[in-house]
Amino acid sequence: MAARRLTQINTGPRAKIFPNRGIKAGYRRYLLVRGTSLIDEADLRRFELLALPHLDAAYNLARWLTRNDEDARDVVQEASLRAMRYFAGFRGDNVRPWLLQIVRNTCFVWLKANRPAEVVALDDSESGWSELAAPMADEPHAIAARNDDRAHINQALASLPIAFREVLVLRELEDLSYRQIATVVGIPVGTVMSRLARARGLMREALEPQARPALRAVGRSAPGGAKV
Repeated sequence: MAARRLTQINTGPRAKIFPNRGIKAGYRRYLLVRGTSLIDEADLRRFELLALPHLDAAYNLARWLTRNDEDARDVVQEASLRAMRYFAGFRGDNVRPWLLQIVRNTCFVWLKANRPAEVVALDDSESGWSELAAPMADEPHAIAARNDDRAHINQALASLPIAFREVLVLRELEDLSYRQIATVVGIPVGTVMSRLARARGLMREALEPQARPALRAVGRSAPGGAKV
């Protein structure tokens, strides 16, 4: 039976589970105005054509990593301006993984400055995890999806350690390939697969109807990193 992915409870691979306002048209215009002082007109038009369509994906990743709307917008703004500065050196037309890598790295710089406890070293040993299969349609989180239990799924996903959360978001919500995730996160493809297996295992445990919560609850963060 084919594996059921988290994206199937949404409207598409880039659909956002957390309710948010995303990136508004006015912000896109603001970026283009700022860009006139950062890069030449030709590169700015190319950035508008290739990168701006992926701002919602950038915001979605930042929102899941920071777990706060305002912090995510701040991170995306900084990352977008940084991307503009280096865009002249970008080659190719698949800008999405490149942009998400910049957003991801900007998120981690922000987290280390504001919530260092959330950025911890991770043991990527595959022992005990390499045999975990991808989730099946009759597993607990798939049952929850069929019951439209989005709040439960949101809580479980948001409570994952950040190293597991980011690979699951990139794979299941942003629909990136293993190789693209490896590029974004800066880890080998084998480590991507190992972390995905761990993340799916934790999700299964957290969504098991009769199981005790397997994940430590993480409160929603206020702007600037304060917990609420």
